[in-house]
Amino acid sequence: MLHKSYTLRQGIEKMRQYGFAAVPVIDEEGRYCGTVTEGDLLRQVLQHENKAEWEQIPLKEAMRTDVKKPVNVMADMDELLSVAVNQNFVPVVDDRGMFIGIVTRQDIMRYFAREYAREKQKAEG
Repeated sequence: MLHKSYTLRQGIEKMRQYGFAAVPVIDEEGRYCGTVTEGDLLRQVLQHENKAEWEQIPLKEAMRTDVKKPVNVMADMDELLSVAVNQNFVPVVDDRGMFIGIVTRQDIMRYFAREYAREKQKAEG
């Protein structure tokens, strides 16, 4: 995850370091603010080609708040699945909007695959 107070340069470095294409962004208190993607960063880089400017631009200017819809920590798997249909990971927040973590689409698919196998095994035997 990244902090919205990071600079554009810091965001680029962190995403490059970890190899993620999209990363959740939180504020100083730990609340989920949105997600920043490689495309968001690239748009800023193209607007500010002078690398010295990257140190002055807050990451919050690059991120979009409408990209990854979060779910409440109490969400069930059906809700997670319905959100994950349109995004590769689902940010999870508590009742105060504090960032808890993410659930990947792959995690959700594995869960439903296990459930399917379990039900199939029950039916067979």
